[in-house]
Amino acid sequence: MGGFLRARRALVDPPRHGGGRRRVPGLRREEVAALAQVSTDYYTRLEQGRHRRPSDAVLSALAEALELDDLATRHLFDLARAVPVSARGSAPEPVQRVRPSLHLLLDSFTEHPAFVRGRRTEVLAMNRLAASLLADLPARPARERALVRWAFLDPEARRRYVDWEAVASSMVGTLRLDAGRHPGDPLLERLVDELSAGSAEFRAWWADHRVAERRDGTKRLVHPVVGRVDVRYEALDVTGVEDQTLFVYTTEPGSDSQAALHRLAGLVAADAGPVASRRGTQAET
Repeated sequence: MGGFLRARRALVDPPRHGGGRRRVPGLRREEVAALAQVSTDYYTRLEQGRHRRPSDAVLSALAEALELDDLATRHLFDLARAVPVSARGSAPEPVQRVRPSLHLLLDSFTEHPAFVRGRRTEVLAMNRLAASLLADLPARPARERALVRWAFLDPEARRRYVDWEAVASSMVGTLRLDAGRHPGDPLLERLVDELSAGSAEFRAWWADHRVAERRDGTKRLVHPVVGRVDVRYEALDVTGVEDQTLFVYTTEPGSDSQAALHRLAGLVAADAGPVASRRGTQAET
């Protein structure tokens, strides 16, 4: 939480609060404390991690002082309330599994790429069309199935995404949200360490503590065989389980992208035997 408060404090424009231009960006600690109506000593202890359970009223005041949007405010509350893995005992986190009926649903989308994303942006299952349009992540070793890992460490991802920087930075924000909900997750920490070592862009975006959650939007992709495919996507929470999201891609009717995706679907169907969604074996714990 301290790192998040420091990073967001640096993003606030001082002149909007009566401060002049300064060499160090953002608000000073005493300015945030005054805006939130808490003492400077108390706020300093929050940033330094010496006070970990502020009240909801204090959190709301800090969110307003730091000009957080709804998503960042929710993340601040997650950070304040979360119980680290080490404090929950030695029982491992349950393995995320996609129920059989959801695999059947994925397989029914023969003209639409679709996949299920779990914690740490891991792809838990995807249909063949999604595997061809993006990458067959469930077929990879368990440690290599995260979308964010593919985006930063596989050069092919930069060739697939026309707007790679926007897509990749958004994935970092999504990973930040997951870290707030599940502090101390050893698999997430290992993933962050690997990405930090392998990508300067990841290190910079991870350090700014921005959060992101995309429920719908567009992505512009380039497939090596059928070319440019612009898709719209919807992200739908899977009912009955935590931290599973179904993504479905569609194209504009009558567009070049629809024609390209239709060609790709035909190639996938011709190259495959009986339809079966791509799924990984049991994930590492």
